[in-house]
Amino acid sequence: METVSTEPAKSELDSNQDLLAKDEAKAQAVVLQDDGGLKDSSEAELKKISLMRTLVEARDPSSKEVDDLMIRRFLRARDLDVEKASAMFLKYLKWKHSFVPNGSVSPSEICDDLAQEKMYVQGVDKKGRPITVAFAAKHFQNKNGLEAFKRYVVFALEKLCSRIPAGEEKFLSIADIKGWGYANSDLRGYLSALTILQDYYPERLGKLFIVHAPYMFMKVWKLVYPFIDDNTKKKIVFVENKKLKSTLLEEIDESQLPEIYGGKLQLVPIQDS
Repeated sequence: METVSTEPAKSELDSNQDLLAKDEAKAQAVVLQDDGGLKDSSEAELKKISLMRTLVEARDPSSKEVDDLMIRRFLRARDLDVEKASAMFLKYLKWKHSFVPNGSVSPSEICDDLAQEKMYVQGVDKKGRPITVAFAAKHFQNKNGLEAFKRYVVFALEKLCSRIPAGEEKFLSIADIKGWGYANSDLRGYLSALTILQDYYPERLGKLFIVHAPYMFMKVWKLVYPFIDDNTKKKIVFVENKKLKSTLLEEIDESQLPEIYGGKLQLVPIQDS
C-alpha cells in the first residue's frame, strides 16, 4: 500500500525562498566580474543578479546560457524583485523553447507579413540605439492568422536586438499611423505584440514615438492602453504633426533621421537590414 506523507507539501515559493536564503551569504561576498556592460549597476543590483541566477539555474539549467545583462533586464522589469523577476524569466525560457525551438524565426515562415513591408530599420539615435519605423496602415491580418503575426513580431524584435551595439540594450521605435483605418485594425495582433515585447523582451524598448495618429486610431488605443505596463507607458510619446521633425531631432541626428521625416536616411525593410 502506498505510504502517504503527513507532512505538508513544500510550495514552490518556499523552495525559492530557501534557495535565496542559502545564496544570500555567498552573494554578500560575490564581486561579479564586470565585462563593461554592468558598470552602471549598483552593488545591491549586482547581488540580486547573483541571487536570481542561482535561483533560475536551479529551476532551468538552460539559464546558464544567458548573460548577466539579460538577467538584469528581467530584474529591472520587476523593480528588482528577485522572486517576480525569476518567475518572469522562467516563463520566458519556457516560451522560447516552445515557440522558437530552432532559436530563430525563418523568413519563409512569415512571407505574408514580410511582403507587406510594414517595418523598417535604419540608423541610430543619439544614444546609439537602432531605429525602427513601423507603418500601421500597411498591416493587415493575413491568411496564416495570429500565430504567423506573432512569429513576425519575434523575427522583427530579434533583428532589432541583433543591431544593438555593445554597451547599449535598447532600441528606439517610430510608429507611423498615417492612413490607418479600420481595415488595419487588429486588436488581437496589437495585444499579442505588446505581450511579446513586455513579457519576453523586457527593457528593450527605449522610446516609442507615435506620429500621425488619426482620431479613429485613438479609439483602439484606449482599448490597448490598460494592457501597457507602467514602465512602458513612460516611454511612449505622441508627437504633434507641427512639431514632428523638431521632436524627433531631440533624440535623433538629422543624418540618422529617415528622409520622410526631414532627415537623410532612406528606409530599409527590416528583412534587408
